[in-house]
Amino acid sequence: MTYRAILADRSPEGTILTTVGPLEDDVLQTGDVTIDVEWSNVNYKDAIAILSPRIIQKFPLIPGIDFAGSVASSSDTRFKAGDKVVATGWGLSQDHHGGYAQRARVSGDWLVKLPSAISTRDAMAIGTAGFTAMLSVLALEGAGLTPAKGDVLVTGASGGVGSVSIAILAKLGYRVVASTGKSSEGDYLTALGAAELLDRESLSGEGKPIGAERWAGAIDTVGGRTLANVLSQISYRGVATTCGFVGGQELPATVMPFILRGITLAGIDSVRAPQFLREQAWARLATDLDLSKLGSMVTEVGLDDVRRVASEMLKGQVRGRTLVDVSR
Repeated sequence: MTYRAILADRSPEGTILTTVGPLEDDVLQTGDVTIDVEWSNVNYKDAIAILSPRIIQKFPLIPGIDFAGSVASSSDTRFKAGDKVVATGWGLSQDHHGGYAQRARVSGDWLVKLPSAISTRDAMAIGTAGFTAMLSVLALEGAGLTPAKGDVLVTGASGGVGSVSIAILAKLGYRVVASTGKSSEGDYLTALGAAELLDRESLSGEGKPIGAERWAGAIDTVGGRTLANVLSQISYRGVATTCGFVGGQELPATVMPFILRGITLAGIDSVRAPQFLREQAWARLATDLDLSKLGSMVTEVGLDDVRRVASEMLKGQVRGRTLVDVSR
């Protein structure tokens, strides 16, 4: 069977070259489930993979860390033809062909059957970003956070993880404060459920080792000094999660908030999250995310547009979620 796909290769100089064109099924790698892919998306990790040699470990490779579609055939008894499934993380776009194609073949262990309330398009509007947001909310809850305990801060609020985090938290009854450097996104963030906006500059400078208690919880997508300042302002027995490092991989913080306030910092890994946690997260997304709010987050493109979107994303010019219709 012939299908369209993006194929990434590395030039002799080390740059990533991408072409969009027809491939055959014999290009697919080993796996016990073959999927007719319907939708993918563009995440920050995808943008890095397409534009720099930091993610893809095997060339040539089809990029795309997410996809959703229908099972075409399966030797795994957990799946049958016609099942709607989603895949995020694992080895996709690293050493295994990913979602920027109309066909995929993977291990059944990498797939989750979609709840009936979530379409394949919805699944990619959610994608790794929304899945990471839900994992973050589960971590907050696991540490004992409830709406009654106070405000929850979301940094990088207009990005994919931030946007979905706000929508989930607001539906669950939390008062959400959205940190953003884009004042033009105020209406967008308020519509998602943010009760208050905070200029990101207030968190990006050099702060105190321990500051005034402001946040019962926080979902940080930025890292670096922003996360250090967030931690210094977490209330007694509060909790913060971390899942990104656009603001830097180093954490210039002290142990003071941990020792004096007993706070928790939970790292969020969406790539190798175990199956039970994936199923729990997708089930919760079906009930705790107002899917009608996905519309304001989403832009649609075709395979030919992915490299352009990746470049814009790394420049901070993309809001919310970008869907990839692999039929285009």
